Amino acid sequence: MNPPPRWFGHRQLPRPEEDLEDQGLSFDVGTLIERRKVLAGMGVGTLAFALAACSPTGTQGSPSPSTAAEIPDETAGPYPGDGSNGPDVLEQSGIVRSDIRSSFGTSTTTAEGIPMTLELKIVDMANNNQPFEGVAVYVWHCDRSGEYSMYSSGLENENYLRGVQVADAEGLVRYTSIFPACYAGRWPHIHFEVYPDTGSITDHTTAIATSQVALPQETCTAVYATTGYEQSVKNLQGVSLDSDNVFGDDSGATQLATVTGDTSAGYTVRLTVNVNTNTEATGGGAPGGGGAPGGAGAPGGGGAPGGMPTGRPPALPDGQQPGTDPTASAPAGS
Repeated sequence: MNPPPRWFGHRQLPRPEEDLEDQGLSFDVGTLIERRKVLAGMGVGTLAFALAACSPTGTQGSPSPSTAAEIPDETAGPYPGDGSNGPDVLEQSGIVRSDIRSSFGTSTTTAEGIPMTLELKIVDMANNNQPFEGVAVYVWHCDRSGEYSMYSSGLENENYLRGVQVADAEGLVRYTSIFPACYAGRWPHIHFEVYPDTGSITDHTTAIATSQVALPQETCTAVYATTGYEQSVKNLQGVSLDSDNVFGDDSGATQLATVTGDTSAGYTVRLTVNVNTNTEATGGGAPGGGGAPGGAGAPGGGGAPGGMPTGRPPALPDGQQPGTDPTASAPAGS
């Protein structure tokens, strides 16, 4: 017998037998959009962005104006968590959130590290470079040890440092997170996927852009000198933007973020993301080979059938800790 209908305001709950927080991704996104409309009417979103833009702290990295080229399509790497390579966090209620530091669902573990606010401004190149309002943006990155939730050994049941936001009228999405580590073989980076609307976020094949944010060297050097990031010091010395297997073709010309802040107050990382829906999206998917982060300081390990990583790190030599061999290579685009 079907349960009687239940309502949240003027909206009927899709799962009347479940609690409000378990109504699914589509319901979460709808709630977010309604709240944003209320805030827009009050001018809160515009005011917050204007205040952030007036930060007195120094700026690092190169600006990325809306007149720049289209954001390059990149691999999603072996640890996307979008269903293209094993686990799928995008099917879970609660993934639409601005603060991605903690796991949600069955765990509440919080990733530790230097505070970081990530702001992406999505631009619709096919619409005269207007703000791309309404697109859903999925962001994920490693923790301060260079490990990825959902994949690394011991973190299979965690989903921290992953989240979805919907672009506002200015094309902005904003996340509260921690500064990621540098693991061997890759320049410090943040992954993201852009979806055309909220209804398509659960199907990774519908992404209209898949790319990565490169973090400026000066900022990375400052962060990695703090407690908890020790392994990143050697790893950063072993890679450069020019040699990186993602950013190396142009040194991250359109992917290098601008950064303000310091290690005490935290950092704000900003990037303008130009998306052209008139061109075919060629990014996404995981590269062949490789396993989970941890082996010899970088994502590595045996491959699963079809060349996909198994999500398990290889055994390490006695006494060797994850993330400590800067000569190791990472899977392409990890």
